[in-house]
Amino acid sequence: MSVQLGMPQPREEAASALPGVPAPRPADAPAGLVDRYGRRATDMRLSLTDKCNLRCTYCMPAEGLEWLAKQAVMSGAEIVRIVRVGVEQLGVRELRLTGGEPLVRHDLVEIISALRTNHPDLPISMTTNGVGLAKKAAALKAAGLTRINVSLDSLHEETFAKLTRRPFLDQVLAGVDAAWDAGLGPVKLNAVLMRGINDLESPQLLAWALERGYELRFIEQMPLDADHGWTRRNMITAAEIRQLLSRDFVLSPDSRARDGAPAERFDVRRRAAGSLEADGPVLGTVGIIASVTEPFCADCRRTRITAEGKIMSCLFSREEFDLLGLLRSGATDDELAQRWQDAMWLKPKAHGMDHVGLDAPDFVQPDRSMSAIGG
Repeated sequence: MSVQLGMPQPREEAASALPGVPAPRPADAPAGLVDRYGRRATDMRLSLTDKCNLRCTYCMPAEGLEWLAKQAVMSGAEIVRIVRVGVEQLGVRELRLTGGEPLVRHDLVEIISALRTNHPDLPISMTTNGVGLAKKAAALKAAGLTRINVSLDSLHEETFAKLTRRPFLDQVLAGVDAAWDAGLGPVKLNAVLMRGINDLESPQLLAWALERGYELRFIEQMPLDADHGWTRRNMITAAEIRQLLSRDFVLSPDSRARDGAPAERFDVRRRAAGSLEADGPVLGTVGIIASVTEPFCADCRRTRITAEGKIMSCLFSREEFDLLGLLRSGATDDELAQRWQDAMWLKPKAHGMDHVGLDAPDFVQPDRSMSAIGG
């Protein structure tokens, strides 16, 4: 069957479908993690834990969240098996380990080592807040981690503490440098700009990253905060980010194909004093992830597994489908693959809906925060 992008196939609800069990996809649907809009997921985001040692204002409440019970979270062996099914049967070509904060797992190095043993050529990256990374970067590299993304919203202690509610900036900066020294490159930095807090620091943060060879990516704040305080009016848009950076820099589109990446990349040159023109060579690149104002859902290639083994086809989906429970019931790899394919077939068009628009009247924020989903 030919599935054309933008032309959804009828969603066939099974009358006997159980909670957490997707309705079967059509028998003639293409193999792999394909949805009704013709998109194929090859990028797997797998959360190792919902726990985090920061309390970022755009993600978690000050008092934190109620963590999952230990037995509810995937074990190392279960993670390794689920990844194997994704890679060997469903066409996963890239793996990103997320959280919560992955570094809080005591068996992180062992998990990465087992994944690398099974999949010698699989790109394995990790997103972290960097707290504790300085002590583990070399071991992560030796275990087989390919590269790393570190969240860094400010270079100023006071601003960092205000955003994260923790005084750990020195640890994060040490972790970034340790990742670079360990060879976990390209080291990518993720920054969320908050109006009136760190938005005016953006040119300085970019200059700092460029000087050190790090790849900075600014991310529009998304409605994935546990406090449900997000508003479209208060977020810093991609257009505003470009304007803020233009104070010191000239941005031009990167010539490389985006190829499903969430970030739109730009070459960066220094702005000549008193001029709108660039002065000098390309210093590096900067990325902007504009999930809200310039969505890229039509080319989304991601599939997500939460820390308790639930399949989320979309970051904003309000539907989750149980994979870990099926695994623990004694299911075969083929049965796991079938459940995963059925869940991904139901992937919404965009933002958890069958139309684009985080500011649409019918958009409903997911119950989970980003830390509980896995970014």
